[in-house]
Formats: sequence, structure tokens, C-alpha cells
Amino acid sequence: MPKRKEKKGRFAFRRREEKRTPEGKEDVLFLPKRKRLSAELRNRRRATWFFLSPSIAGVTLFFVAPFVMVFYYAFTSAAVNGEFAGLDNFKALFQNNAFTLAAVNTVILLVIAVPAAVLLALFLAILLERELPGKSFLRSAFLSPLMVPVASVVLIWQVLFHQNGVINTFLGGFGIEAVDWFHSPWSRFVVLLLYLWKNLGYNMILFTAAIASVPREQLEIAELEGAGPFRKFFSVKIHYISSTVLFVTVLSLISAMKIFREVYLLTGSYPYETLYLLQHFMNNTFRSMDYQKLSTAAILLALAMSIVIAVLFVVERRLGKDAKNE
Repeated sequence: MPKRKEKKGRFAFRRREEKRTPEGKEDVLFLPKRKRLSAELRNRRRATWFFLSPSIAGVTLFFVAPFVMVFYYAFTSAAVNGEFAGLDNFKALFQNNAFTLAAVNTVILLVIAVPAAVLLALFLAILLERELPGKSFLRSAFLSPLMVPVASVVLIWQVLFHQNGVINTFLGGFGIEAVDWFHSPWSRFVVLLLYLWKNLGYNMILFTAAIASVPREQLEIAELEGAGPFRKFFSVKIHYISSTVLFVTVLSLISAMKIFREVYLLTGSYPYETLYLLQHFMNNTFRSMDYQKLSTAAILLALAMSIVIAVLFVVERRLGKDAKNE
């Protein structure tokens, strides 16, 4: 059977194939590819958009529209009938003592808490990789804080760190004067301890799974070349777990920002000055209905978080480049 020439244009054939039949081989020409969509495909797309429309409307109403309004409030002088203010709201915010105190305290907490949560969890994961007695018990002990509700955590910390609590009672037995932990320079240490107690277990499990997925062939090659434990970790393992390090860091960053719940329940809206965080400032500003100040702070916070996460992505890409090329 002579082959038909393929037509070009609207009804061009996609390809030819040979189909084996009892009589021999014969050409089978597939159906032409039309430019217009079939009625069935158009109906499917309409149904898809119909079912997506409630979600799209909800996201637009509760996320996109407020996001646009935040920018509007940040660059106007008033919430109603306001005039364009340029960068005046940003200048006024940086001159606000409450905002600068909250920003400095939040940065200090993040700089200390996030690296501590990542590095300690990684150390525990490496430690539990070895054959240790009671390894399963240790894993369960580190994961148990995840099952404790926030209210229970706050109650435990009040019992421990109250001025008449368990720790001061214990220290009093050695003649040490009682400390008001939540209203002293030690308050930041108390919150940091709470944060690590809640988040180390989950981070440790993520690192344990990542380390277990490192190719054994690469480790064996490193051992044959005389590499020790430290060199194997920094030359081999770190490249394969870099994506997990990024994920755990971002997760720890988000958890550190959410520690406001516990601090608020422990100390209220106006805590000791070392515990006054950006969330306190924004919560108190919202009560006073100062939309300009609140929106400006929200934009700065979102911008700072975006820059930090972008830097983390760049670092992860460089660390994991060798592993991805293999």
C-alpha cells in the first residue's frame, strides 16, 4: 500500500506507525491534530474551573485582597481618605522605640534559637546513628514534647520557673536566692529552653532519615581513601543532606516566630523587655487600630523573611551541587 503524504497546516498528521496484521504490514494513519479543542476537553476545563472557583474566590478574598490593602495602608497617611505618604510611615516606624526593641529582641532570639535547633538536632541524629543502649527510648523521649498541648507546656514552665517554683525551691536548698525567671535577664534563656525542648525531637527525626539515605558507596570510598568521621561528614554527608538542612532551618525559623504563643501565655501583652517580640508589637498595634504602623511592620517583616529564605536557598544550592551532579 503506497504511503500517503503528510499534509501540513490545520489537519497535519502527527506521525505514522506500522501495524502488523495477518496479511502483512500496513500503514495506520493517526487522527489529525486539530487546532481547536474538542467539545469534551472544553467541558472538562469548564468543570475544572467550576470546582476551583470557590477556592480561588476564598484565596482572593482572604489573602490577595488583604495583601493589597496592606500595601495601600503602608503608603497612605490614614486608613480612610488618606493621602499618599511615600516612605513617611517607614521612617516613623524606625523611630518608634517599641518597634526597635521588638525587632532587636526578635533578631537575637532567631540568631540564637534557629542555629541551636539545627545544630543540636543534627548532633543528636549523628549520635543516635551509632549503636547506643536505649536508642529507641531516647528517640521517644525527644519526640514526646510534640504530643504535649501548648497550654500544658505553659503550665509546666510556670511550675518550673515561677518565683516560688520547683527550680527556685531546689536552688534555695543550696542557699541560692530565688530568681524571678520571667522578669529578669534570664527570661530569654527560659524561652530558648522551651523552644529547644519542643522542636529538637522533630528536627532530629528529619536529620536521621536524611543521613540514612546517604549512599553507602560514597561512604565506603571515603573510608578507603582514609577519611575519618569528620571528613566523611563534611566531604560526603553534608552534600546529600543539604536539602534537609534547608528544610529544617526554614521550619525552625517558622517555629521560632510562633514561640510568641507561649511567651504571651506566660507573660501577657507587655512582658519583660527582653521578651518583647515583634508579635507583641503587632498585636498591641492591632488593638489600637493603627493600620499604617501595623501594615508597615508587616511589609518589613515579610521582606526580611524573604531575604533570609532566599539566602538559605543559595547556600543549599552550593552545598548540594556536588550531590546533584552525580
